[in-house]
This record gives sequence, C-alpha cells and structure tokens, in this order.
Amino acid sequence: MWVAATAWLTSGVGPHPGSEPANPGRQSRYLARVGELEATDTEDPNLNYGLVVDCGSSGSRIFVYFWPRHNGNPHDLLDIKQMRDRNSQPVVKKIKPGISAMADTPEHASDYLRPLLSFAAAHVPVKKHKETPLYILCTAGMRLLPERKQLAILADLVKDLPLEFDFLFSQSQAEVISGKQEGVYAWIGINFVLGRFDHEDESDAEAPQELATGRRRTVGILDMGGASLQIAYEVPTSTSVLPPKQEEAAKILLAEFNLGCDVQHTEHVYRVYVTTFLGFGGNFARQRYEDLVLNETLNKNRLLGQKTGLSPDNPFLDPCLPVGLTDVVERNSQVLHVRGKGDWATCGAMLSPLLARSNASQASLNGIYQSPIDFNNSEFYGFSEFFYCTEDVLRIGGRYHGPTFAKAAQDYCGMAWSVLTQRFKNGLFSSHADEHRLKYQCFKSAWMYQVLHEGFHFPYDYPNLQTAQLVYDREVQWTLGAILYKTRFLPLRDLRQEGVRQAHGSWFRLSFVYNHYLFFACILVVLLAIILYLLRLRRIHHRQTRASAPLDMLWIEEVVPMIGEQVGP
Repeated sequence: MWVAATAWLTSGVGPHPGSEPANPGRQSRYLARVGELEATDTEDPNLNYGLVVDCGSSGSRIFVYFWPRHNGNPHDLLDIKQMRDRNSQPVVKKIKPGISAMADTPEHASDYLRPLLSFAAAHVPVKKHKETPLYILCTAGMRLLPERKQLAILADLVKDLPLEFDFLFSQSQAEVISGKQEGVYAWIGINFVLGRFDHEDESDAEAPQELATGRRRTVGILDMGGASLQIAYEVPTSTSVLPPKQEEAAKILLAEFNLGCDVQHTEHVYRVYVTTFLGFGGNFARQRYEDLVLNETLNKNRLLGQKTGLSPDNPFLDPCLPVGLTDVVERNSQVLHVRGKGDWATCGAMLSPLLARSNASQASLNGIYQSPIDFNNSEFYGFSEFFYCTEDVLRIGGRYHGPTFAKAAQDYCGMAWSVLTQRFKNGLFSSHADEHRLKYQCFKSAWMYQVLHEGFHFPYDYPNLQTAQLVYDREVQWTLGAILYKTRFLPLRDLRQEGVRQAHGSWFRLSFVYNHYLFFACILVVLLAIILYLLRLRRIHHRQTRASAPLDMLWIEEVVPMIGEQVGP
C-alpha cells in the first residue's frame, strides 16, 4: 500500500522555519502552499468540491478537496487542495474495519459508508452537492476478495448511495483499483504538490531542470511501509530495444497516461514505471530475516551438534540488533534466543539473500524487471521508512548522503542497548521514536540501505534523494493524485464554457451596437416619411388653391351681373 503518515513541520519538503527561500519565485510558491493550511472559505461561490473515499484493508477514509475556477491555461491542471475546517484541520474521517468486511453482507455496504458521506455532506455547502463528484476507490482489502463479491459491494453502493446523497456519482466512480493505479496516483500527487507539472518560470533560477519537451523534470518516489515497498518514476518515451521477455515485463510495469485536458494534445503524456514488492516492507522483512536465522541456526545445530540459541545462556548473536539487546524468536513450537551483536556491515551481508536478486540485466528486487534510471539526471523522494530510518533516531532526515548515513547507522548499531535506552529517556531522539524503533533501527537502516543500493542499484554517492514525510508542511495522499487524474478533463469543459460565454458576450456587444444604429436608422426613416408626407400635403393644398381661383372669378362674374339686373329696372 502506498503510505503517507504524519511528521513534524520541519520534517517536510520546503523551506524550514527561520530559513529564507532562495528567490522570490520559490518564496511565492512556498507562501501559496502555506496558505493552503488556512480554513477553506465555504462562502466563496467560485469554489468547487470533490470527494475521494479510500477503501483500504484496515479501514476507509474520506478526503474532501476543493478548487477554484480553472485559470484558463489549457496546460494546467485544476488547483486542487485538501479542504480545511474552521480550525484549519484537514477535513478527513476514518472508519474501521475495511469495506471488505462487507463481503458476506454486500447489501450493507452503503450503510457502512454512510458515516463518511454524512461527514462530507456537513462540510460541503449544500448548494454545491449536486455538482460535487464522489469517487469510491477500493485498494488492497477488496483486491483479495473474489470478483463476484467485489461487484456485489460496488453494486450496492451505486444503487443506494444516490438515494440518500445528492453528490455527483455514477457506476464508473466506484471501483477496485490495482496497485499499479495506486502507485501512479501517488506519483501524480507528489509531483503536483512539488509543482513539477507547472510550466518553467524564467525568473526562477532554481526551478527543476527543464526537459527537451519543455516540461519540468518529474521526481520519482520510494515508499517503504511495514509490509510492502513501492517505487515509481518517469521513464523516457524512447527506450532501448529489449529482449521479448523483458519487453513483456516492461509493458506490465509501465503506465502511460495523459494529464492534459484534451486527449488530442500529447505534450502531457507521461510514462511511469511503477511496481510494488510485497514482503519487502520493514516489518515483514524483519520477519523473513528471523525465519531465515531460525532455520539456518537450527539446521546448523543438527548438523554440528550445537545448541546455539536454544537457551538464554547460549544465544544466537544477531548482528542486526544493538549490542546487548536480548530477544526471543518464536515460530510455532520452535524458539530461538538471540542477543544483539551490533555489526551493521555483517547485518547487511546477511540481508542480501532476502533481496532475491537475479543475474539478469536490468533486474531489481525479486528478479523483477526495472526500467533504467538516469542517475545523472533524476531526483527521488523517499517516504515512510526511508524517512523514519534517517530521522527518528539518527536525526539526518532530508537530503540523503549514502556514506554519511552508513556511518551514522553503523555507530548506532555499535552502541550498547543500555546507552540507547538512557538516551531515549533523556529525549535525545525524535518524539516519534519509540522502543520498537530503537530495537529495530539497526536492522531497518541496514535493510533500507540494501534495498536502495543493492536492490534498486542507486549509486552510493547518489546526491538527489530527499527523505521526507511532509511536502510543504502537509501530507500528500495518493487520493490527491486520484482526483487530479479523474478531473483532468474538467478544465476543457470550463474552457469551452468560458469560450461560449465570451462568444455570447461578444455577440451581445455586437448586437447591442448593431441595434443601436438600427434604432436611429428607424427614427430617421420615420422622420423622413413624416417630412415627405407633410410636403405632399402641402403640394396637394397648393394644387387645390390654384384650381379653386378661376371658379371663384367665374362665380363672381356670374353673380355680379345678376345683381346688376335686379337693381337696374
């Protein structure tokens, strides 16, 4: 499982308190990231929201994310951040057990998730519910179930959840994801927070190296949990010709995806090598080591007639435990008494067979194919055990330097257990360190060193590995990468809508101007019509006047003689 746990503020990637960023470009980006730790303004109508449920093996967690409107640049992803409540705490809730516990009662799967969705519904503004996408992504626990049981659980979620919650949710948004997908999402999340998907800023002299394609160089990630180990990094699009078997293995372990908002644009296509090694986590590796020591010691006792480890007085001297520490290894009815010898170099040699390397070229742990890494032009971040091993007791977390780490780890292993416990009581180690960490630090530091340099073939003086647990003072979960990938086409939708709005606005402005002139033209036509009408009336009046004048004279000529005749006689 791709793990992300908590750590102190100064344990993260980014400027430490009291240190000044190298330049204004980095400072502005860092301050922007710190601003993400503030409470989310739910009154802002321009914010959008999204939900991701991580259905893991031991429990399920819901993460609430938000983002403002897209900035209009088709090359940029949505600026997604984790929502924070009024107390500036991340809006996240976890329930136990895992959803796989519903395997025999799939009809209760929606009831199982109800507390998580009710929690999210209380934080997302009600008026935003219908446009808030919900993604339910199930991981390791569900993968172990038969497919019919997986489908039954998912079917209940798809059928019942929309009846109670108004979130944007469909059948395609509830799924069981592979370990490969989980690794890709973790890789996307880390690189997004580090700004490796941003375009190069010419004013930033310390920006990551730009590739020939104009993109920033992405970072690889290493993550060692208790049970498994993961690695993910970008590989070049043009790889060398491989033998058929290796080529087939490469296809399985390489993930190619497009983070652009339009599938037709290929400048945002990434090819990432990602794989998970079950049994290679720190705790599980210790169990495998104890099994190896127990079997070899008991077999040697039978062959040579010895009694090593059969009593506390004659213990097996374990080079992977601090000097003087006593312990007991039990497997079924077999018991092996051990006492720490504190020989770090010998411990590393004994761990080498557990790497299960093969003699094949380009093979790493467990004989699995590994895509070539350009160690002269790459950068990696180590999380979980990579950070704990370097920081919790050795206090050298951050920029990793192989020889320095080896010297510190060797010195620690050589210390007496009584001295280490006294230092622990005096508070000389990290507050995250506990007795379990003190006990197995020697082993885990040797195991991490072997995995990194002998398993993954990192040079001993590799300068570009950063061990961390926080990036810009916050956790980075694979769920962030998941919602970034799931929403990658939303910017295209927003851009198209904006284009429609702009076109409508331009049409409206043009229409307004056109109508404005049309209005005055109509007035002018009406005025001209009135004037012509008045002129026509005037002409008619003149014609009538001219025509009536002779009639008047004739009337006078006719009337006057008649008057004269009447007066004369």
